[in-house]
Amino acid sequence: MLKNDKFPRATRLAALAAAALPLAGCKLTVMNPHGDIAMQQADLIVISTLLMLLIIVPVMALIVFFAWKYRQSNQAADYAPDWDHSTRLELVIWGAPLLIIIALGAITWISTHKLDPYRPLDRIDAQRPVPAGTKPLVVNVVALDWKWLFIYPEQGIATINELAAPVDRPIEFRITASTVMNAFYIPDLAGMVYAMPGMQTKLNAVINHRGAYPGISANYSGAGFSGMRFTFLGLTEGEFDDWVETNRGGEALTRAAYLKLEQPSEREPVRRYGKVEEGLYEAVLNRCADGEQMCMHEMMAIDAAGGMGKGNVRGIRQSQATGRTVVTAALCTPDNPLGLPQPLAAQ
Repeated sequence: MLKNDKFPRATRLAALAAAALPLAGCKLTVMNPHGDIAMQQADLIVISTLLMLLIIVPVMALIVFFAWKYRQSNQAADYAPDWDHSTRLELVIWGAPLLIIIALGAITWISTHKLDPYRPLDRIDAQRPVPAGTKPLVVNVVALDWKWLFIYPEQGIATINELAAPVDRPIEFRITASTVMNAFYIPDLAGMVYAMPGMQTKLNAVINHRGAYPGISANYSGAGFSGMRFTFLGLTEGEFDDWVETNRGGEALTRAAYLKLEQPSEREPVRRYGKVEEGLYEAVLNRCADGEQMCMHEMMAIDAAGGMGKGNVRGIRQSQATGRTVVTAALCTPDNPLGLPQPLAAQ
């Protein structure tokens, strides 16, 4: 030990052990989640790691073994300067990794399809399939700067930075963003899914245990990113119904209110909206919540129909059918949610 060393080695080790002690109580959520999809993803991580360790552990052990056996002081070690090939050794060196890669590829291919976030659930957990006729709870998710908006179309309510769902009921998230790309992530529920403006992604998942779980933004999106967090509540059916009724006492979320809400703000408290203006989420998704520009699906419908140039601001086009001019509309209505061209009148 150096004389100028102020802290003996034993003292430093004790300090490191004391610093690491609080970590002993940490919960590794990713490997011990409370939702079936996240559990299957955790199992995939474990299986893949074990398969790779079948190669890694022997290689690391052999490195130590060879270094020890063929050290300079070991005069009894075999010395074969002209040795250059062994068929058996080559088969082991190349065959074992190849088998591991084949196994990993097969598991990854199967899991990629089975755990596809767009794929509707076929089971509640490993022991229970989804009962026939079960409808998923639909939640529309909008990533704002820097907060999360959750719209429940069936219940007609919305919340800021608080999300709830009944235990053991499939959930279908429809996810978009208002400005920049973000990532929706509840570690206890499922893997993260990106939220992108002008696009809709989906996530099908289920929570299997009652509790409150943290949700975060997993993609840097600006100054307020670190505070872009929310709480996901796993509730019983009765508790979820009570939670819905609690939210009904909030104000209405109109387009005007949404435009104010869309403005950047940080660390927003939970807000509740008892009513949501019809078509708001679709307007947000199609980048026309302000009502001053044509919606994206209207533009795409016009383009698909041949287009009419810059003057076609109302989504109307003319086409020839059976020798006469037919006026058709590409505007989105409740009867035509995709904005497909529909006959209006014949001239």
